[in-house]
Amino acid sequence: MAASRTSQASVAIIITSTRTPRVGPKIANIVKDIVEEADENETKLSLVDLADFKLPIYDETVVPYQVPSQATYANEHSRRWSAEISKHDAYVLVVPEYNYGMAGGTKNAIDYLRNEWIGKPAAIISYGMTGGKNASEQVKVSLEGTEMRVSPTRPQLVFFKNDEISDIFTAMHKGELGEKSREAWTNENKEDILKAFGELKEALNSPATAMKS
Repeated sequence: MAASRTSQASVAIIITSTRTPRVGPKIANIVKDIVEEADENETKLSLVDLADFKLPIYDETVVPYQVPSQATYANEHSRRWSAEISKHDAYVLVVPEYNYGMAGGTKNAIDYLRNEWIGKPAAIISYGMTGGKNASEQVKVSLEGTEMRVSPTRPQLVFFKNDEISDIFTAMHKGELGEKSREAWTNENKEDILKAFGELKEALNSPATAMKS
């Protein structure tokens, strides 16, 4: 059995929304602030913005599974994405839900890689009108398909809504996060966010189980 991790692990909090306008970066910062306060510098937390990599629909001529054992990436955007993901030991994916499912850019980013993901822990935090539950489930299936270890707890952040206001419309049209949603997620969802991150840290300190063939 592998020994527990002793050095500081690197965890990437990945902003997977790429469209404009968007609130993904604001939500990822809320997640980072919550985790950072409780983590007490046990892990190195980094924000990674998928939009910075400008990935087209997968355009390599090799299958990701062959890299690096049998082939290499030809395109600079692929190499940059691979290098970034390879730097980290685990991931928190902050995932939007569009039209009752995961965003195409999220799926594309997962599918770009294979060996960079295998065996690593991941947590999924989704957001949307109903908390992004469909997107969360779809991302879980895709990540487990790449043989990642997904935290059982998957927080779902629901935009605040009452008879007078719905924060989701401000988010969609202006890229602004309503204070009612921010307050709810910082307080009411804090326990779930920390539970998911705690499960991720437990996985970091445990050996990967035998992978599915």
